[in-house]
Amino acid sequence: MRRKKCFARVDRLSGSRYTAFMESTEKTKAAIFDIDGTIFRKNLHFELINELSWLRVFPSHVRKTLVDLYSKWLTHTGTYEDYRIALIDLYARFLRGCTPEDVARAASSVVPFRERQTYIFAEDLIAKLRGDGYLLFAISGSPMEIVSAYNRDYLHFDRVIGSVYEVGEDGRYTGVASYEPSRDKGTAARKLFEDYHLSFAESYGVGDTESDIKFLELVEHPIAFNPNENLKAVAEEKGWRIVVEKKDVVYEIDPRCYHALPVRR
Repeated sequence: MRRKKCFARVDRLSGSRYTAFMESTEKTKAAIFDIDGTIFRKNLHFELINELSWLRVFPSHVRKTLVDLYSKWLTHTGTYEDYRIALIDLYARFLRGCTPEDVARAASSVVPFRERQTYIFAEDLIAKLRGDGYLLFAISGSPMEIVSAYNRDYLHFDRVIGSVYEVGEDGRYTGVASYEPSRDKGTAARKLFEDYHLSFAESYGVGDTESDIKFLELVEHPIAFNPNENLKAVAEEKGWRIVVEKKDVVYEIDPRCYHALPVRR
């Protein structure tokens, strides 16, 4: 019978404490996933801001700003990266003065309604890798409160990393991010593998934007999933797998077709 050791650790990247569970028969292979746009069809950060606005923790007008940002991306007047960065700025601006309890309550409200809004490809790959004995990690730019809730209630990965925001002496957020993994997911991935005494042999990585490139460069089996233009260009250059999911069909792009269609500028 396999037993799990439970121990408290301090994340050397973010400084936050977490509880780790490690089986006595340690696994030797691992996979790293982005979450937003890779596992989850939407964006956890967007959903958290939206819920905080509904709960009146954030002002109600924040919802309009949120919708405007999303609409710019949908109508091609801004890139996905523009949208992602704008979400970070919006969240930090209105987070100041809120309590961790407020954010945790909003995160716990979001997950039950959104947890199964996932991609088929990601779900199937996660199931396969879990069955093959892989450790499963996720590195996300969304706030740790909702990343943690999503993992606790749905993903059940071995470890997840999200953005961490400072809490002042008054017990309220300052609005300042103390750790943002999206700035260098490669460093986050190296620390994870170091913590679990793993090599990158036989490892998998799945991401959808340029913020995922750094960890995709490390793994043995990188997959660009529904990539934006910047990640697509790198994946083509490096010969990575490119997978696209549309409705309920999953396509793998043949490298011979990479340059077959003109790119809109």
